[in-house]
Amino acid sequence: MKLNQNIGLIILAAGASLRYGAPKQLLSFNGETFLRRIVRESVESVCQPIVTVFGADALILSRHVDKFAVHTIQNKDWKKGMGASISVGIEELLEIDEEVAGAVITVCDQPFVNSRVINRLVQNFYKNQALIVASRYAETLGVPALFSRRLFPELTALKNNGGAKELIKRFSAETVAIDFSKGEIDIDTPEDFHRLKTNLLNVDE
Repeated sequence: MKLNQNIGLIILAAGASLRYGAPKQLLSFNGETFLRRIVRESVESVCQPIVTVFGADALILSRHVDKFAVHTIQNKDWKKGMGASISVGIEELLEIDEEVAGAVITVCDQPFVNSRVINRLVQNFYKNQALIVASRYAETLGVPALFSRRLFPELTALKNNGGAKELIKRFSAETVAIDFSKGEIDIDTPEDFHRLKTNLLNVDE
């Protein structure tokens, strides 16, 4: 593994937010939308290139990131679930940089993911020569997580709603974890969002 190889990043923003009832990517928190925030934090990280995968509401959402140095792609099969979006994202990442050493996968609805968390994934990836570096919270391992390019075939084969967590479980013995307690906070429903705003949590991790 070469230390000067890029680590890419894939932002999953393809869902229809059915449980929320409106595009939660555009919910405003601390002065910016969830989508703009994760894109900005990703751009401020060490990762490059960055791919944002859209699906439902692609035209509306893409306008919110056109000022950032990110690549966007539409997953026409977004209804098949998160696995299909990961597959599309990995394929696009390799089109941009076929030598990329790995990929961080993150989502829009974890409002406390920031560039420092992302950079810790990358640092631990190189330090441990890891297959996967995952975030640990709420007694589980999940995203944001970094996957070595050795797992790209498995990631592109994902076609269902299992997503990245499926691979983290399968390769748990080769997974390094970083603590990210606020990773357990994700927004699926209006009640989740109300609780987030009411608690006035600090965005710094």
